[in-house]
Amino acid sequence: MLAAQNLLAAFDRVTEYWSPKVIGKVNNQLLKAAKLKGQLVWHAHDAEDELFHIVKGEMRIEFEDGVVHLREGDFLTIPTGVRHNPIADEECWVLLIEPASTKHTGDEVTPLTRSIEEQFS
Repeated sequence: MLAAQNLLAAFDRVTEYWSPKVIGKVNNQLLKAAKLKGQLVWHAHDAEDELFHIVKGEMRIEFEDGVVHLREGDFLTIPTGVRHNPIADEECWVLLIEPASTKHTGDEVTPLTRSIEEQFS
């Protein structure tokens, strides 16, 4: 029997900023809950789009040609290959939807980079 899940309760699993947790799967797309604060790193995903849906709070995403501000309820799809830098001045809860092959910080590696195995734990 299928069971419903609660998106807000899924954020209880997220105990560190910039450390997404896989909370579901649709075909080859992973649904990830993440809490953000501060900035991650400039990066791109060379083979995947990435969707940010703001569940709580607000953030901005810097692009080479400007900045997009996102507030609670907003979502934005970042196309394949577009360099971006996510920033949250205060804690922000985000639902990420991206292919299972997506590397957390693209080809950039920082202390905040999380492997897919860490995201499933």
